[in-house]
Amino acid sequence: MAINLQIFKTRALTAIVFAVIMLTGLLWNQWSFIILFTIIHFGCWYEYIKLIKKINPVKFKNYIPAGFLYISLPVVLILYLRYFVFINASDNINKIVPCMIIFSIWINDTMAYIVGSMIGKTPFSKISAKKTCEGTIGGAVLCVVVIGLISLWNHFNILSFTVIAAISAVFGTLGDLLESKLKRMAGVKDSGSLMPGHGGFLDRFDSLLIAIPFVFLYVYFFIR
Repeated sequence: MAINLQIFKTRALTAIVFAVIMLTGLLWNQWSFIILFTIIHFGCWYEYIKLIKKINPVKFKNYIPAGFLYISLPVVLILYLRYFVFINASDNINKIVPCMIIFSIWINDTMAYIVGSMIGKTPFSKISAKKTCEGTIGGAVLCVVVIGLISLWNHFNILSFTVIAAISAVFGTLGDLLESKLKRMAGVKDSGSLMPGHGGFLDRFDSLLIAIPFVFLYVYFFIR
């Protein structure tokens, strides 16, 4: 019991530090946003290279082009969302969409874990044994509800942000499964050891990397 309590304390403390760093980078100023995602970009690249070297030590360079699509493109797109999509808007408005994507993923992950722990029985995928259909569906639904309430409270466009939440939840889950597949192929539990109890960069940002391009398409063609 003491060991479990210690693990819980470690994970909780790490999560708090992670949240503080993320919020500082997202909200402080324009440069902090760029610095944050520059660090995320290179951290994810480093861990991705390590994974593909384990998967295919001889021909790992063949996986590099897919690394660009998997990691670099989403980082470029979220920077575009932050600085260029709403080019005539205030700085506060430009922060909203990137923050909503990230908050949606956090909410989805948290709610999926809670719902799955309480009522989850049906396995969602062979790739990730911990995911259940009940947890996945519950997480997505509650994510949309919470973001909808936040939008209502702040007088945002409810339809737009609930769609962003739904896209983030669905494709964020696919991103998590993709990274789980890579780790299984590489024979490792975590992509790295950046955060005690939580894994590395890819473990933390796998959902975000896949969700960003799809949210970008929605924002660019339907909101902008």
